[in-house]
Amino acid sequence: MNHLLSVRDDIAAVLVAGAPVVALESTVIAHGLPRPYNLDTALEMEAAVRESGATPATIGILDGKIVVGLKAEQIARLADASDVAKVSSSDLSAVLASGRAGATTVAGTVFVAARAGIRVMATGGIGGAHRGSENTFDISADLTELARTAVAVVCSGAKAILDLPRTTEVLETLGIPVVGYGTTEFPAFYSRESGLSLQHRVDSPEEAAKLMCIHWDLGWLGQGTTAGIVIANPPPADVAMARNEVEALVAGAMESADTTGVRGKGVTPYLLKELATKSGGRTLKTNIALLVANARLAAGIAAAYSARKARL
Repeated sequence: MNHLLSVRDDIAAVLVAGAPVVALESTVIAHGLPRPYNLDTALEMEAAVRESGATPATIGILDGKIVVGLKAEQIARLADASDVAKVSSSDLSAVLASGRAGATTVAGTVFVAARAGIRVMATGGIGGAHRGSENTFDISADLTELARTAVAVVCSGAKAILDLPRTTEVLETLGIPVVGYGTTEFPAFYSRESGLSLQHRVDSPEEAAKLMCIHWDLGWLGQGTTAGIVIANPPPADVAMARNEVEALVAGAMESADTTGVRGKGVTPYLLKELATKSGGRTLKTNIALLVANARLAAGIAAAYSARKARL
């Protein structure tokens, strides 16, 4: 894949040395957050990873290549452009062929990270089963990609606009471990609580790293691929919102999207924008805070995983 994949030199060197690297998605830059928060947050996430002892690798598509480790000016380019493709794993080949700039989703980032040798990724919330998916079959490719790709994704659960009970059921069906970080309840993105219990919990980066090693070693026993892992980190308590308040906001935003006729990949950005507007910016504040917190935790876990692998 050398002609398709460009890994920044310093990141390649760190990977060869077995040092910790954290993959970061770029859809949050191009589609998830409004300007100028998108660029500021992307750089803040990278800074949080560095401060916690790992190297950040923001992934995107530029000039016909997948770039692992976008430079600051390249991140700014994605943040400012208005025609950036939203790239899931199934979109990679078409976007590369077109020459368009592309921002990778969780699925796209997980796919690329694994092939670059990166085992840990940080994001805000994964995709999942959309509300009404029993009729539409609208289930994010994030879940199917995680089912076949050995990357640990640190997130604050799944996006609040989704059907969280169905999402957790699909995760279990696909064999993807969902592990609470310091919690036994699945976070609901903006909220720390969802009412959905988790069977598994870790309370330190070292515990997470041990679980990762064992989980992926089991894949070798079966002589096949092993699923990724969801490490669910609740949003910071000082900015978390009450679940009932978020549910009321989501209901209003979904009604607005239906009335407006928003469909497909445009739904999530539209709903996030509506939530930010209707909440007076509170959902945006929470989103930014949890993105940075997850990047910081992912770096700690990546460092613990690298140290554990070095001892084996």
